[in-house]
Amino acid sequence: MQHLKYLVFAFITVLAFQSCKSDKKSNDGTIEVYQCPMQCEGDKTYNEAGSCPVCHMDLIAVETSYKLVNDSTISEESIFNLTSHWNTEEGKTIQLKELKGKTLVMVMIYTSCKAACPRLVADMRNIEAQIPAKKIKNIQFVMVSIDPETDTTEKLKAFAKENAMDGDQWMFLQGSVSGVREFANVLSVKYKEISPIDFSHSNIISVFNAQGELVHQQEGLGVDNKETIESIIKVTP
Repeated sequence: MQHLKYLVFAFITVLAFQSCKSDKKSNDGTIEVYQCPMQCEGDKTYNEAGSCPVCHMDLIAVETSYKLVNDSTISEESIFNLTSHWNTEEGKTIQLKELKGKTLVMVMIYTSCKAACPRLVADMRNIEAQIPAKKIKNIQFVMVSIDPETDTTEKLKAFAKENAMDGDQWMFLQGSVSGVREFANVLSVKYKEISPIDFSHSNIISVFNAQGELVHQQEGLGVDNKETIESIIKVTP
C-alpha cells in the first residue's frame, strides 16, 4: 500500500510539472510549429512534435516571428485606443479596434487626387501582390480618406472597384474631419487643403501588427518597398 502511495504521488507530480510547462508556453504567447527537416511535404507544418509521415524523420521546431494576439490588453502605443468611428466603403460603421487580430497596411489618400494618390495606390497594389497568398487572409490593406466630406462611402466603393481593390483584403474608410485629423497625427501624416478639391499631403504607408502597434513606415512615391514587404511578412502568421 505504501508503494502505491508513492506511485500516485509521483504521477501527480509529473502532471503538475507538465501543467506548469504548458502555462509557461501559453503566457509567452509564441506560436511554435514543427516541420520535416527534408521538407517532404513542402512548407507543411505541424502544431506538435512527432515524425514525418513520409520519411519518418523527427520533425524539427521552426522558429516563428509572430505572437498570438492578447485579447485582454492593448498597449498605450496601439491605434486601437482611438475611439473615433469610421464608415467603410460597404456602409458599415466601425472602430479601429474591430480590425484587431490582423496586420494592417494603411495609407491616407483622397479619391479625386490626380498626382500622388494614384502612385500610392499603385505602391499598395504592388506590395499586396508580393505577399504570399497564405498570409493575405491575415492582412487588411486600409485606405483612409483625408477628404471625408467629398469621399462618401458610395464614392469610395466606386473607387475600389475602378482600381480592382474590392477584395476582402482591401478596406476604405471615411471618418469625421476631427477623426481623420487625429489619425493623421498618429501616423505623422501632414495634409492641407489647397483648393476645394485638392490637398497637399505626406506620402506614407504604415504597417501595424495585430495589436495595432506601428512596426514600419515607408515614405515617398515609387520607392523600393522591400523592407515594407519584409516587415509585413514578419508580423503576419
